[in-house]
Amino acid sequence: MGGTFYIAVMPPKKEVVEKKPLLGRPGNNVKAGIVGLPNVGKSSLFNILCDMQVRAENFPFCTIDPNVSRVALPDERFDWLVGAFQPEKVIPAYLNVTDIAGLIKGAHEGEGLGNAFLSHIQATDAIYQVVRIFEDSEILHVDESIDPLRDMVVISDELRLKDIETLEREVAKMDNLVSRGIDKSRAPELEFAKGLLESLKAGNEARFGDYSARDIEFLNNYLLLTAKPVIYLLNLCEEDYIRKKNKWLAKVAAWLKTNRPGDSVIPFSVKFEEKLRAMSKEDAAAYCAQNDVKSALPKIITIGYEKLGLINFFTCGPIEVRSWTIRRETKVPQAAAVIHTDFEKHFIMAEVMAYADFREHGSEAKVVAAGKLQMRGKEYVVQDGDILHIKHNAGGAGRKK
Repeated sequence: MGGTFYIAVMPPKKEVVEKKPLLGRPGNNVKAGIVGLPNVGKSSLFNILCDMQVRAENFPFCTIDPNVSRVALPDERFDWLVGAFQPEKVIPAYLNVTDIAGLIKGAHEGEGLGNAFLSHIQATDAIYQVVRIFEDSEILHVDESIDPLRDMVVISDELRLKDIETLEREVAKMDNLVSRGIDKSRAPELEFAKGLLESLKAGNEARFGDYSARDIEFLNNYLLLTAKPVIYLLNLCEEDYIRKKNKWLAKVAAWLKTNRPGDSVIPFSVKFEEKLRAMSKEDAAAYCAQNDVKSALPKIITIGYEKLGLINFFTCGPIEVRSWTIRRETKVPQAAAVIHTDFEKHFIMAEVMAYADFREHGSEAKVVAAGKLQMRGKEYVVQDGDILHIKHNAGGAGRKK
């Protein structure tokens, strides 16, 4: 008796990828702190970035209280939308920046004004570490010589040693709760914290660990200094910046690749940026073209924004074009709450246009005609550059923003 046999082959199971929370404090109102040794160009950079005049005298501890300001995010997409809509009001996205006084060796033990400075760093979410690689006999160096590798280690060690103090206190508290049976639910976190403490003592920095989602939830509670993303800003003299050469550049790059993989590094020159700032827009453009060089400020701002895990969405119309800041992986109701908290509570749906689609077609009507206008519900994760119309019933059915 013959017949046909069929063998059912089950498709392979999809691998479940653990969705991890972002490292760092939740929220959209985050800021980057400018840190480094005294007299490396921190306050001068802050002046240029934020167009402010804070004291920038040539002696240690000139800046004691942190200066806080914000700088508009360079964004060609936003500029294009402003040109397309010609609105009455224009509001770009901003990066919050804090100028923090110079650290010195022993800051974690209170040297200089160390404890206050370190608490200022703790209040930030990302770190711009300014590193001096220019020679200038008229500008004092706290260690009386130029050695960026030594300087980077000093700053890193001070932050790490402060983290060890912080975590030792946390471990002692948790150990007491768990061992006395007061809160045994903290046992998994205690185990994680002890392992992290040993890693810090071994010379590692917290942001380089291979963490599970649960680990990151634990880690975010401690606000550790070495868990913050770092962008290294190498401050050159103007001549070296223009010719793109300096004896330290290759050495610093090699050290960072070995010891700080994944951290960003940006060469720049305070002197060059100050010169551009003093020129008219036309003269600055001509000077850059003549020397085949450009300002590093847009890159500094943009990379800082990215390291903070931030993206933008836009709301557009003849009255206002605005860029809104949210963290990556934000769902559309929470994005709507950035505009107004009632929009999250009374969220109905969102009309979504990708910036690329809008630019390609030139108008909302043409985007609709091309079938590119999307209707999205509560589970939609907003993408960088989305143009949103939020539909809600706050104060009336179906209103749009």
